[in-house]
Amino acid sequence: MEYIYAALLIHKAGGKVEEAKVKKVLEAAGIKVDEARVKALVASLDGVNIDEAIEKAASVAVAAPVAAAPTTGGAAASGEAKKDEKKKEEEDKKAAEQASAGLGALFG
Repeated sequence: MEYIYAALLIHKAGGKVEEAKVKKVLEAAGIKVDEARVKALVASLDGVNIDEAIEKAASVAVAAPVAAAPTTGGAAASGEAKKDEKKKEEEDKKAAEQASAGLGALFG
């Protein structure tokens, strides 16, 4: 994960993700660098629009569907279950919004 973080940090700073830069960031963080992993990371990011990938990942996390709880019982239980379900959906929506806001603060 630290290799990806290094690439994101370099990208955020406006630099091109290159092997030498990734190594410097990892070494500065006190991480023992694995040359093969650095090469694989740089090769896998070649031609990738990092900003677009981050935006797409954030939108997928926000748009993830919430499974509805099954309801049982009479009309009173049904009404109560609907209220509980609506409350749960609102809580999940708030959590997703907070998570996406946190990602936005992380990556710009």
